[in-house]
Amino acid sequence: MKEVLTTDPIWEKKYSSNSDINRYPWDIVVSQIFRSCSTMDARRNFSILEVGCGTGNNLWFASREGFTVTGIDSSQSAISYAKSRFEREGLEGDFVVGDVTKLPFGDSCFDMVIDRAALTCLGRTAFAISLSEIHRVLVNKGKFLFNPYSDRHSSKKYGERFHDGLTKGINAGGVAGAGQIRFYSIGDIEDAFEAHWEITKIEHRENIDMTHPEYLVHSEWVVEATKVMR
Repeated sequence: MKEVLTTDPIWEKKYSSNSDINRYPWDIVVSQIFRSCSTMDARRNFSILEVGCGTGNNLWFASREGFTVTGIDSSQSAISYAKSRFEREGLEGDFVVGDVTKLPFGDSCFDMVIDRAALTCLGRTAFAISLSEIHRVLVNKGKFLFNPYSDRHSSKKYGERFHDGLTKGINAGGVAGAGQIRFYSIGDIEDAFEAHWEITKIEHRENIDMTHPEYLVHSEWVVEATKVMR
C-alpha cells in the first residue's frame, strides 16, 4: 500500500528559512469573511478555523476585525511566527501544530472553516479525510471556503504525476517549488462535496501572463460549501 501523504516537509523548510512569509490576507478570504458576517456585534461570537494557516496572515486580518480565530498548520516554524506576531501586536488567536486529517477540536465548534490553497497539497485520500473532519467541527449550516488550484493551471504540465491525484517535482508554471499539488477539475469538486454539503458557489478564476513565450495560466477554484445534516 502506498503512503498517504498528509504533510509535505517542504513547507517547514520554507517557513524556517523565512522564504514564504505572507504578512497580509488574500482577497478571497477577506471578501468571503465579510460576506458571512458583516456587523461588529456578530463578529465577536463568530469563530473561524483556518486549516493550513501558515504564518497566520489571513487570521491576522480576521482577529483585527473582531472575529474569534484558530489556526492549524503542520509547520512548527509557521505556527511560532503566527503566535509571535499576534502577541507582538496584541491580537487574540489560538494556533496549534497539527495534522488537518486529525483536527484536535470538538464537534460543531466553528462557524466557518477557511482553506487558502493548503488542502490542494493533499492527495485524494488525505483530502477526503480532512473534508470529513472539517464537516465534523463546523456547526450545522456552517460555511467552508475551499480554494484549490485548477487543472487548467500551467504548472500541472511541469511536474510528474504521482499517486492519489498528486503532481510532484513542479519546476515551472507559477507554483514551482511548492511541493506536491493536486489540480482539481470541476468534476473533482462536485464529487468531493456530493454528500453532506450544499455547494453555494463555484467560481473559476484565471489569470494569463502574456509576457512569456508560453503564456502562463494561473487558475484556481473558489468554492463555498455549507454543512448540511442528512
